[in-house]
Amino acid sequence: MTRTVRIALVRRPGPRLSEGIVTHITRSPVNVALALRQWQNYVDAVADSGWQVMEVPPADDCPDAVFVEDTVVMYRGVAIITRPGDDTRKPETSGVEPLVTQLGCRIEHIVAPGTMDGGDVLKVPSSEGDTIFVGLGARTNPEGLRQFAAIVGPLGATVIGVPLSKVLHLKSAVTALSDGTVVGWLPGLDTTEPFDQFHAVSEESGAHVVLLEPDLILMAADAPAVAASYRARGYRTIEVDISEFIKLEGCVTCLSVRIRELP
Repeated sequence: MTRTVRIALVRRPGPRLSEGIVTHITRSPVNVALALRQWQNYVDAVADSGWQVMEVPPADDCPDAVFVEDTVVMYRGVAIITRPGDDTRKPETSGVEPLVTQLGCRIEHIVAPGTMDGGDVLKVPSSEGDTIFVGLGARTNPEGLRQFAAIVGPLGATVIGVPLSKVLHLKSAVTALSDGTVVGWLPGLDTTEPFDQFHAVSEESGAHVVLLEPDLILMAADAPAVAASYRARGYRTIEVDISEFIKLEGCVTCLSVRIRELP
């Protein structure tokens, strides 16, 4: 049995943020001071929506550590500590595990030779059983997917691999609305075939949504047309400026870990 909670794990940007890894876009200068203000505005938006925000200890030697979603995947009270696909990011997980242990989670690990970044994991709940899509690209490999499926399968999830070659993570291209519709940016996708309900969006950041409530979407401010389309579908939107994180292939999803169930 699990209980319903609303906890968001976040990690403050470090002084080396501008050195973050860039793979699929051209590097642009990052204003670290502006990024810190944008991060605080993001955290405030989450907290103001009724979520308990918990800060993971900083990892100032890891430029990408602010993208805390990549370090752990939560499912039904289980915390799966990942093994990031880029070696420079592997130390980021050490600060996360004690915190989710403190919360009472059952702890599992992706181990070598498996790799997994949390940004590759898209959970789509359904009354008929949850589907979890896992991007298979530069950061998550088939062995990581196999280990992950062995953990979450017995908990009721169906795991489907999605090939990726055009973006860093699966959630760089797709996320999901509360009705199960997968929303995506077509130029970032190799295929839409795995998704039963798919809706293409016209602005890249419009494909990145965080559901703070079933009808409340947190998204980046640079997709106004898509935000308007979500409101037309009956959703409320909170739009935050995360321009400095977008320069590092970040989006609203990877700046937090949303915990909705605990033992």
